[in-house]
Amino acid sequence: MRIKFKPWARPELEESPFYIDNPEDYKNKWSTVFEKKQPIHVELGCGKGNFIAKLSHRNLDRNYIAIDLVDAMLGMAKRNIEAEYGIRQSTVKEEIEDEVEKEKVVKNLKLTRYDINRVSNILGKDDHIERIYINFCNPWPKGKHHKKRLTHTRQLEQYKEFLTGEIFFKTDDDNLFRESLIYFEESGYEITKKTYDLANEEMFWNGEENIITEHEKMFSDEGIKIKALIAIKKD
Repeated sequence: MRIKFKPWARPELEESPFYIDNPEDYKNKWSTVFEKKQPIHVELGCGKGNFIAKLSHRNLDRNYIAIDLVDAMLGMAKRNIEAEYGIRQSTVKEEIEDEVEKEKVVKNLKLTRYDINRVSNILGKDDHIERIYINFCNPWPKGKHHKKRLTHTRQLEQYKEFLTGEIFFKTDDDNLFRESLIYFEESGYEITKKTYDLANEEMFWNGEENIITEHEKMFSDEGIKIKALIAIKKD
């Protein structure tokens, strides 16, 4: 998704207590950036952050890392996360005196900026990432660009370096989904569930709620069926 430059994004991110500007420094020690030691889940390509905002706020017993490459996206994600947690925009820069407002902080989520094609530079085996979320990533339809897909074999092999559990993947793109099924099998993952119509699959995510993303709603409203799968890393 293309997004216009937002001059406020970088300054706001630099002021944010839940933004990490130097992710390479935390490879193999991401647990140290969170207040509590809890299972760590990662969203690759968080976009405007609506999904990760809802997910992290509803699951305070897990820690989350949300990664994107574009400052403007991450700036919007920061604001959407603050809105979900009920944090005033001003509380990042001003001293908070109200006790209720002091409690409205983001403790279980970190945003960071990085190229996901090189994600193994910032996540390692000692980070024990329990789950990866990939939602409506760029399908890169031209053959010469397929290696850029977040579900391409090359990427899936890279995720094995730090993933201990499963990948949750959603897309509207038929070709990407069909070819991703092959990628997962080529990379030695076990696809435990798949669907070509997520809207008609009750409790597809192993009993967890399906959080509808902005893209998901848009495509569904256009009559496009959402495809999804769960794949686990084999030992």
